[in-house]
Amino acid sequence: MNAALKAQQRYRELAILSAGPERLLTMLYDRLLLDIERGEAAQRAGDWAEANTQLQHAQSIVAELTSSLTDEWEGSAGLRDVYIFLTQTLIGANIGRDPERTRACAELVAPLREAWHGAAEAMTTAVSTTAVRA
Repeated sequence: MNAALKAQQRYRELAILSAGPERLLTMLYDRLLLDIERGEAAQRAGDWAEANTQLQHAQSIVAELTSSLTDEWEGSAGLRDVYIFLTQTLIGANIGRDPERTRACAELVAPLREAWHGAAEAMTTAVSTTAVRA
């Protein structure tokens, strides 16, 4: 690995380690959508090995998102159901080599991603406003 790639990898590692919970969540959603889109593109190109890699990574992210849910939040049961459906659909799309099911996953994740980005931005704004007042 050359020096530039090492520096880039180190930057990513530091960004993850220094990120707050809301930023980690948005980073996971960003990567989830990217993996699904890459998986779909690979399926459409007939690159089944790459599609498998991308879709399995997406499944790992969904598993991580699922494990982060707590019953303290009233929306966790509904979101858990979405994650179960998403996992089952990703697995089916991968096994069935079905780019349309993969596209359906992207269409499900995209608005969730946007909503979490909006919530994270609102939290950051609220914290900044509170800090300025103090």
